[in-house]
Amino acid sequence: MYARIGGVILETDRLILRPFREADLDAYADMASDLEVMRFLSADGSLLSRAEAWRQMAIFLGHWELRGYGTWAVEERSSGLFVGRVGLHYPEGWPDRELGWTIARRFWGKGYATEAARAAIAHAFGTIGWTHLVSLIHADNHRSARLAERLGYRVEGETDLRGLRLTIHRLDRVDYRFG
Repeated sequence: MYARIGGVILETDRLILRPFREADLDAYADMASDLEVMRFLSADGSLLSRAEAWRQMAIFLGHWELRGYGTWAVEERSSGLFVGRVGLHYPEGWPDRELGWTIARRFWGKGYATEAARAAIAHAFGTIGWTHLVSLIHADNHRSARLAERLGYRVEGETDLRGLRLTIHRLDRVDYRFG
């Protein structure tokens, strides 16, 4: 018998980090078609079509099956609304184990990315036992760079990935303040 894919659910005061489900497609496709949300996630700032959003959700679920960790759909506890995605990412050919986040624009400025990222970090360092993780952030993505700094990351260098020049932000477990 197989375990439920992406079966790890994390809860915070305001959020639920859970596996993606088919019902997330409309909200995920809306987020993935927002130029402001997606502009630093591809070399040309391209948006995802509905079909591409579906395939990306399937990739997230497949990552859980293959690696035992992955990207969560983030849901607002009080409303049940889809907020975005946050998760642990390390596909074949990736430079290191990464924590990534993408929040729908209507939820920017509420601290949800920070709250979800802290839950994911605690899972990575506590439950999985990782010693470090990185976040690969476009140099012009100042919002994400500030979040990484607030979380305790330090800049470690740069890398080229999928046509993007990205800054490597690194967080070591020994330096992380839980709580």
